[in-house]
Amino acid sequence: MNFKEFLVKNREIAQLVYGVILIILIPLLIAINTIFIINRYNKNIDSALLLQSLTVSRTTYALIKNDLANNDILQKKIDDIINRNSNFEEIYILKPEGDNFKVVASSNLKNVNKIYTTTFYQRAWISNDNEGKAVDSNELKKYNENGDLIDTNKKDRYWLASIPMRDINGSKQALLTMKLSSKIIDDLTNYNRNMSIYLLIGTVFIIILFLLVAVRLWDYAILYKKIKEVDKMKDEFISVASHELRTPVTGIRGYISMILEGSMGKTNKRITDSLKLVEDATKRLAVLIDDLLNVSRIEQGRMKIISKPVNIKNIIEDTIKELKIQADEKNLSLKFITHDNNFPLINIDNDRLKQVLINLIGNAIKYTPQGSVKIITEEKDNKILELRIKDTGIGMSTDDRERLFEKFYRVQNERTKNITGTGLGLWITKRLVELMGGKIKVDSIENIGTQVTLVWPIIKKK
Repeated sequence: MNFKEFLVKNREIAQLVYGVILIILIPLLIAINTIFIINRYNKNIDSALLLQSLTVSRTTYALIKNDLANNDILQKKIDDIINRNSNFEEIYILKPEGDNFKVVASSNLKNVNKIYTTTFYQRAWISNDNEGKAVDSNELKKYNENGDLIDTNKKDRYWLASIPMRDINGSKQALLTMKLSSKIIDDLTNYNRNMSIYLLIGTVFIIILFLLVAVRLWDYAILYKKIKEVDKMKDEFISVASHELRTPVTGIRGYISMILEGSMGKTNKRITDSLKLVEDATKRLAVLIDDLLNVSRIEQGRMKIISKPVNIKNIIEDTIKELKIQADEKNLSLKFITHDNNFPLINIDNDRLKQVLINLIGNAIKYTPQGSVKIITEEKDNKILELRIKDTGIGMSTDDRERLFEKFYRVQNERTKNITGTGLGLWITKRLVELMGGKIKVDSIENIGTQVTLVWPIIKKK
């Protein structure tokens, strides 16, 4: 068994696994991508702060390098710089004293004369001119053997930058050290990070909902496909069964007709009446079989429509002649009111139009207890031919009218309960009219009557 066959046989399991993978994988990839972007953003911000701290240190160095020999002047200049720039937490100058470094001027007077022995200052001292060293306060432990550099009272992050300073003679004399606050940047970074996380959570939630809907839609798609398969099997069964039923029904009708005509000998009245009932039943059965066959052909796209330009006057007259007996049995007036003797040509299939007219006129007769059934034609603007079947029958409600062309739908009330029918005739009629390029509509009022209108475009005048 190959992979494709396995998926076909285990479709539901494959669907479940696929849905779970999507629900886990897509949010996970989005989360990884978001975290990666945030980390990259933080690194870029830190690089910018590092560059800024060294740049500020070099600028300050240029302002005070000429006064390195005088600690008092250095102190005044440091105080002036710190007062003009709030981003500086502290500025101080250290001079070497053996292997250690002593603070000779500081914006924080408490640190003056303080001795530092840390590796950080030693590295800064041996660095190239105008380069120096800069470190994040979070990484000071790497250089802070005795804890002197770490300010345990400060919670906000800062950058510590230190560059070597030379006097006017070019001799290395001191270290300029600055603490540059990164609170504003950190606050902005934290805000962006939190917003990114909130957006990530919202996005993942929406995606999960979407994937759940997608999985459900997949269920519906599979169900729809199964329904289509079952529907196709049903149509094929109906087609085969109808064909198989038609042959014996035709044989039964033939033999009954022969018996009633006396071809097989005389029969008494009781047998004749019984055979007429059987004949009526076989006719109804034949109509039902024909309806089922037509439904099957239409739904499978096998209904043959051979349209050509036709004058429908003769078709209408022939249909009326066939149904005149039914109308006379109910004492109904069956009239054909034509707009003109010269009918325009319309593009239709003769046999299918006659089938449509037999159904519509037959229904009008069936549902009209008394009065008349009229077939009226009208030409509009030399473009459209209307054919109306109008009766004075029982009519129907608005709800019934809206559902009239649904498959298997029949008007059910006290006045129709004894009238036989399959509920397929009007559905077939509508589809046939549309297949021939026409339109059909119904107007009806209860206890007044019904009018069915057929519309076709005129091909040309005869």
